[in-house]
Amino acid sequence: MTEPNSPTERVFALLRHVSEGGSTANLSELARATGINRVTAMRLLEDLEAAGMLERQESGGHRIGLAFLKLAGHSLGSVDLTSLGRRCLRALSNRLQLTAYLVVLDGNECLYLMRSVPATPLVSNIAVGSRVPAHWVAPGRVLLGGHTEPDLRALLGPEPLPTVSDQTPSTYDALTALLAEESAQGTAWSSGAYEAGVDACAAVVNGHHGRPVAALSVAGPTAQLTDRRDEIERAVAYEATDLSTMLRG
Repeated sequence: MTEPNSPTERVFALLRHVSEGGSTANLSELARATGINRVTAMRLLEDLEAAGMLERQESGGHRIGLAFLKLAGHSLGSVDLTSLGRRCLRALSNRLQLTAYLVVLDGNECLYLMRSVPATPLVSNIAVGSRVPAHWVAPGRVLLGGHTEPDLRALLGPEPLPTVSDQTPSTYDALTALLAEESAQGTAWSSGAYEAGVDACAAVVNGHHGRPVAALSVAGPTAQLTDRRDEIERAVAYEATDLSTMLRG
């Protein structure tokens, strides 16, 4: 490919390459794909990363950065939960090699709105469009975390609350205590409570005025997650915070 003529063209060529899913991990391949020589490409990647236009991925290479997405969102006049959520789900799923979900609250249920699956055997059987009582699962509980007890009672109904396992709170005393603990921690876990042998970790996504609008969640086999809890919590919380920031513009 012919090298772009101006510095501006080179920047846009790099951004276009990354936005279309191209890798920057191998400079020789990047040079062939964009027409930009390796030394120039390396310098531009460093500059774009420093400006927040690109973000380095732990697996190697780059993805479009938060500063670029915020700029695009302001230009378009709005930032869409599903389009930005899809990006965060892919990043989370690829980073952890777990199934990642975007979940929203709909009445007293949580709705599994989107899913990203890594190139590994499917573990979680929760399909897009599934509805689950919110207090049964981790993403539902992080979405309930900002509710007062009167609001919870109005939303979920009288005691005893329906349960799916012995881990599910059946009283408001138990539920509010669990929500307070998870809210203080910043993430919530479900350990085989809804799907046998499957653990899940979730964090809340806040929109304007700090109001919860969605939850990001990952799920995987209990045996594989037990020793990775700290890593998983950090990754889920990071992407949830990233998405919250983008939504607020």
